[in-house]
Amino acid sequence: MKKNLPAVGMVLATFFVISFFTNILGPIFPELIRSFDIGLALAGFFPFAFFAAYGVMSIPAGLLVQRTNEKIVILLAFTLSAFGALLFAIFPSFELAMAALFLIGSAMALLQVSINPLLRRCGGSQHFALLSVVAQLMFGAGATLSPVVYLRLSNLAEDESTLLSTIVPETMSWLSMYWLFALMSFVMLIWVAATQFEKTHSSSEQQRFSWRECVALFRNTTVVKFFFAIAAYVALEQGIANSIGIFLHQTHALDAKLVGATVVSEFWMMLTVGCFFGLALMKLCDVRKLLSWFCIGAAVSLSLAVTGTAEVAVIAFPITGFFLSILWSGLFSLALNSFDKEHGAIAGILCTGIIGGAFASPIIGLFAEVFGSLQIALFTLLIPTGYIFYVAIAAQPIVNNHTIRLFSKKPSEQEA
Repeated sequence: MKKNLPAVGMVLATFFVISFFTNILGPIFPELIRSFDIGLALAGFFPFAFFAAYGVMSIPAGLLVQRTNEKIVILLAFTLSAFGALLFAIFPSFELAMAALFLIGSAMALLQVSINPLLRRCGGSQHFALLSVVAQLMFGAGATLSPVVYLRLSNLAEDESTLLSTIVPETMSWLSMYWLFALMSFVMLIWVAATQFEKTHSSSEQQRFSWRECVALFRNTTVVKFFFAIAAYVALEQGIANSIGIFLHQTHALDAKLVGATVVSEFWMMLTVGCFFGLALMKLCDVRKLLSWFCIGAAVSLSLAVTGTAEVAVIAFPITGFFLSILWSGLFSLALNSFDKEHGAIAGILCTGIIGGAFASPIIGLFAEVFGSLQIALFTLLIPTGYIFYVAIAAQPIVNNHTIRLFSKKPSEQEA
């Protein structure tokens, strides 16, 4: 299969953009509460509007890719994200913010579904595993840099001598990020339009599943189990990331913008670092055991972050990110390796599970207001952690992950 390196570069850049857009909600979460003068429960609907789009759009996105092609879907996605970002930046009201975030979330869902098979085809199936690692690195880079860029842009927006201050309200410097999102979307539109894509030659890569056939897979108990596991993971990841800034501010009186955004950036950086360790460990250990160990590590570090001092919290939250690192890839591989066919349709359903990120923040906010303590509310995140642990130990894949034996058996033992 002939590789298309320009297309591979564009896809990897798209992974960066997806993460850059998605993971800014955590750092700006305290600012959203302040700007719109709302409580935690109501503020939770910001990430809800964004991640709900995944539940609505993932399966239609897969069907759209199958009936058209990836380029059309990617162009549509960046058009939606540009429009959504401009809508938020120009009309920053609570109601329009919901619509804008849903549009941006829909764009991210379209991108997630279309770029993975595109990366496999343009980079060559034999190189897909390696390119997936590079894509994960780009995703981690986007999540790590997003809070850093936010701090720089918000400072520029607050400086009256800059052009940015003329288009951003004085009390909403965080809106500068959405002007940047619109600009990045336009740049990506031009890049995608100028990139040549090969047509799909293999009919096996364009299996045409109907909506009814996709939905019918939800009757399979294994599919359902992993769907909820993916939903639990995204709820856990986003619940932590979106709560760090406001937790450090409310519990330890630390600056939500400076300290909070920095800790969020470190959280995503440690998640990226953990991916490299996880990839090495997956060659040595069964993925089910690794998932179990990492779930325990995540539960312990999260508990320390919530109950410890300020000094402990700013260290423990990033460590939690390290232990979350392999949960997504581990669950995805276990799910697909539990079936011998229909992997494309199953992957689309698993991506629908990203809707779990829509419920984490509203639930945490509701519990925080009911019990009067964000600390108690954050302990609800141990529930999805426990469910992922259960799925890991209960999984029965048809194909196990390949591992390397460090020590070969002695000849006598092999003969026996």
